[in-house]
Order: sequence, then C-alpha cells, then structure tokens
Amino acid sequence: MTARWLSVVGIGEGGLDDVSSRARALIDGAEVLVGGTRHLAMIDEDGRERIAWRAPLLDVVSDIKALKGRLVCVLATGDPLFFGIGATLTRHIPITEMTIMSVPSAFSLACARLGWPMAEVEAISLHARPLDLLNAHLHPGARLLLLSRDGKTPGKVAKSLVAGGFGASRIWVFEHMDGARERVVEGTAAAWRARKIADLNTIAVACVADAGTMALARVPGLPDGAFTHDGQITKRQVRAATLAALGPLPRQLLWDVGAGSGAIAIEWMRSASGARAVTIERNAKRVRHIATNAARLGVPGLQIVAGEAPAALAGLAKPDAVFIGGGGQDDVLVRRCWRALASGGRLVVNVVTLEGEEAVLRWRRKLGGDVVRIAVSHAAPIGRFTGWQPLRTVTQFSKVKP
Repeated sequence: MTARWLSVVGIGEGGLDDVSSRARALIDGAEVLVGGTRHLAMIDEDGRERIAWRAPLLDVVSDIKALKGRLVCVLATGDPLFFGIGATLTRHIPITEMTIMSVPSAFSLACARLGWPMAEVEAISLHARPLDLLNAHLHPGARLLLLSRDGKTPGKVAKSLVAGGFGASRIWVFEHMDGARERVVEGTAAAWRARKIADLNTIAVACVADAGTMALARVPGLPDGAFTHDGQITKRQVRAATLAALGPLPRQLLWDVGAGSGAIAIEWMRSASGARAVTIERNAKRVRHIATNAARLGVPGLQIVAGEAPAALAGLAKPDAVFIGGGGQDDVLVRRCWRALASGGRLVVNVVTLEGEEAVLRWRRKLGGDVVRIAVSHAAPIGRFTGWQPLRTVTQFSKVKP
C-alpha cells in the first residue's frame, strides 16, 4: 500500500482548538507545514520547515510534490475539497498518497443558519474568479451561496444583481462563522449600503426577479435578443436543435468554429456543469460581441481565439464536440476537425447554401451520419392578416466519431 506522506487538514474559525485529535496528530507529526500566513501563525515556531502560499499557486504544488518521502501537512480552510486547495492537490498527487481531514465548509455553516437544504442551493466561488460567473445562476427562486474574495465582494454582488434585474433579491453576509466574531449583515440588493464587511465572509442570496425581468433558462434555445450580434447568429430554434445534436456533457470541450456571436459555445457552457468551449472567429467586431455575450450570460471562462480556421485550430486541446457554423463547405476544415475529435466525439455542421449541402452530402457518403433539414417559420403580419415568414432553411450534418 502506498504510504500517505501528505495530509490536508481543514481548520475552521475556532482554529486548532476545534480540530479533531486525529487531525491534530497529523499537524504535530508533520516535518513540513504548508499554508497561508493566518494558518501558519496558529502554530508556534518549533524549527520545522514552513512553506507559505504564493503566486502562482502551482509553483507551491510543485514544491509539495518534491517533498514526497517526508511527512507534509497542508493547512486549509474548512472543507479542503469544496473550492479548496484539496481539489487542486488531488489533480496532481494520487489520493492514495494523501489523507484529507475536513471540518464543515462555509457553505454548510451558512445553510445551517438559514435552514436551507444543501442539496437545493447552488454553490459558487468568487474567490479569484470573475464576478460575471454569477450571471449564469440568476433565476427566480434560486438560492445561491457565494464564497467571497474579500470585504468588497458583497457590494459588487449587490450591484451585479441590480444590473441583472434581481435587485429585489435578499442578501445575507456571514462573517467569521463559528467564531467569537461571528456576525450577519442582511438586506436587499437594491438597498445594499453595508460598507465595513470582514474579508472572511460568505454570501447567501435568495433570488427575486424585479418586475419585467426576463429569466434566462439553462436549457438551450435562449432568445436571439439575449445576445449582442450583427445577424451572424444561429437562430433560436435551430440553435436548440444544434445543441441537442452536440450533446453538452459536464467538463467536456467544444470547438465552435466560425462562432459569430458565440451563442452555440455560450449555451453549451451554460447547459452542463464544468463544460468548456473555445470559439474561433476571424471578424474582430464579432470577437468583441462574443466577449460581451460570454460575460453577460455568465460564462467568462469561454476561450476566444481570434483567427481563421483551420490555421487558428493549431495548438488547441482535443475537443469532445465540434460545431462548424461557418465554412462547412470547406473539406480541409471539416477533415481537420474530424481528425481532432476525441473518440465518441460529436461533429455537427450547419450549412445554408447549395454548395454547403453538396459538401455535407459528400461527408455523409464518406463517414455515415445524419443529415436533416431544419425549416422554421414565424407568424408575421401580411397587411391586415397574418402569414408565415420563413427563415433560411438549414441543412445539418451530424456524426459521432467511433
């Protein structure tokens, strides 16, 4: 059995007095201590080697890996695997070499104070992450728990809620939970005036939409008006059908080639937890639109590549799905994307021209797969009457890579 040389011990607001006897034994028995300044200061100087966190964090992870063979203890906050250092370490060090000891997370403590079942809340970390992440989670009745960056975060969250049409939402800010300095500040986003908030805080939000606010579902097919675009956008009903063919799955990667407004990639990321996407777009104005849409719709982690495919695809991570919304008649581009796909990956190509149809029919003869035509019409006025206004018919090729 592999020796467990590395321990990760979660510590709450009560400090070392509140950790279990087993956790204290791991701390006392370590040859090397790793942690932030606050945690390391809890332990009297006793000659043991100490390593403080620094940027970039992965440099410290490398230092820890180099200590294999010695007893190392990492001091963490709360539950190390809930947006904590434990999640980072397990990506680089086998769990069979680690012992992780947790105390209740800030989110668990906040739920206990509000009476919110943990399974019914959405937990988001805003610590070293963009505030725009919040936008993907706003809907009436949502219960959000937010890990703050610092004492300014609650005010920024309140402003973001107001800007998103959720100014009526209720906010609770919990400081120093389970400690002697515990305090709660509460109010509505629209009326938020609190200034002096401790840096160590956790935010709870009960989302209430203002009158007239349009809630945006996580199911694919957002209204076209939810995006900034110049007309180069996969229209709502076609977009929903396209994402159904692409099949978003958690943590999988999409290439959106010829992205236009970025709508396909953005809805891919909104649809599945941890889903990732790269947009490739050559038009500078549309690149700016993509960035605006990604921030407003809560997926600021969208990777945007300004360039023309297939050259712009060089060096990108292997995709689990590829959507080609522009250039589907380019055999070189389609061949490059097909080769790049991971096994089990999905290729979807939408075309609107006769030349594009000829190309996808060639690919169907070569690879198999499905070809469908998607025709959508909207009711529109014709004088005093109403008739059907057809959109441009889309021919769609889709194939799963063996």
